[in-house]
This record gives sequence, structure tokens and C-alpha cells, in this order.
Amino acid sequence: MQHKHNDAVPLALEAVVTQLGTLLQGFGPGTEPVAAAIRASLIAAMAARDRGDRAGAIAEIGGAMEQLIALTDRLDPAEALLMRAIAERVRSSLQRGDLAGAKHGSTVMFEKSGAVERQRS
Repeated sequence: MQHKHNDAVPLALEAVVTQLGTLLQGFGPGTEPVAAAIRASLIAAMAARDRGDRAGAIAEIGGAMEQLIALTDRLDPAEALLMRAIAERVRSSLQRGDLAGAKHGSTVMFEKSGAVERQRS
């Protein structure tokens, strides 16, 4: 499918939606409802992006991040607090059209959540 790409909303959303189950495995069993809600928010973000609704896409991405933070809060409230700060930086980067900043922040957020295995030295 061809996208009317809006530089402020990354195409990487498709990759996150595709990998969401794998990304959330680190949270253990019982995450299926949250994963479904995050997936729905990200699909809505892609739809908004594709119709040129940048604000709507950013709002949906923010909703998905909040759901991930809520899931993290159940496991580690201190980590969730850090993730909230990172999520705000991601939102701010998206609103400014700083795709590199948003990508970096979202990568850090997934690493901090435990959804992505960190490389060990």
C-alpha cells in the first residue's frame, strides 16, 4: 500500500504494529488486552497519517504510549515515571516534525520497558 507520507508521523508504525506481540513478551502473560488496545491505537494513527491528519496521528501515538506506560507502571512504577518523561519528549518531537528525535525517544522507551532486549557488553 502506498502512503501519503507525512514526515512528522513515521512509517515505522507498521513495524511496531507487526512486532507488537514480540515487543510485549517481556511483560509476561495477560498482556493481550493491552496489546490489542495499543495495536488499535497505532492502526488508528496510521490511518490518520495516511489521510493527512497529523494531529490525530500524534494523539493516537500518544495514546498507545500511555497504554504502554500503564502496563509498565504495574511492574515498575519508577520506570513508568521515566517512560512518561520520554513519552512527552516523543510527543514534542513529533509535534515539531523532529522525526529523528521521536524515533530515538521511542527506541529508548521500548528498551526501558523491557520490550526490547538490550545488548550486553
